[in-house]
Amino acid sequence: MDAALEAGTATLHEVSGQQYAMDHGIKPIYPSARVVGRALTVTLPTADNLDLHRAIYQAQPGDVIVADANGYLESGIWGEITSVASQLRGIAGVVIDGAVRDTHQIALLDFPVFSRGISIKGSSKNGGGNIGEPIICGGIQVTTGDIVVADADGVVCIPADLFQQALDKSRARLDKESNVIAQLKQGKRTLDLLGLV
Repeated sequence: MDAALEAGTATLHEVSGQQYAMDHGIKPIYPSARVVGRALTVTLPTADNLDLHRAIYQAQPGDVIVADANGYLESGIWGEITSVASQLRGIAGVVIDGAVRDTHQIALLDFPVFSRGISIKGSSKNGGGNIGEPIICGGIQVTTGDIVVADADGVVCIPADLFQQALDKSRARLDKESNVIAQLKQGKRTLDLLGLV
């Protein structure tokens, strides 16, 4: 899995036919956040986080909880308590198409959280969502078992059966880019190296 973080989300997106990237609105809540793991999907009613609490105790170590919270930005449905609970369970990180809070405390925990926004407002706990069903998060379909890779540039969710192929292609692309950078340092131009003239 470390190889996926080394490759980075932009490269994985490119080598996967420019697919599987969440939209630009899903961002890390602190700059150094990055994570890779198996998706556990959650759908949530607006401003309700009961099923996130449930998902923490259904997730396996190394999972990334990926939640469709309807893009709602006026309720911080994830915070310090859920982050601590998740770390104790071995959960790798969280991606939420919605809002979170306690961002300073979460950064101090170094628990990777990616969200569409931040809100200090609270949430209800009535339930009514689903765990483990396919969802739309950040504009793309995510299925439990997909491989989530998230870093400072964004989030990709790649089907598990295509992930190794994406990693292999990423290594080749990174080697090619290293060669381009070496030639740039020797005085060559991007226009020539990339065939743009």
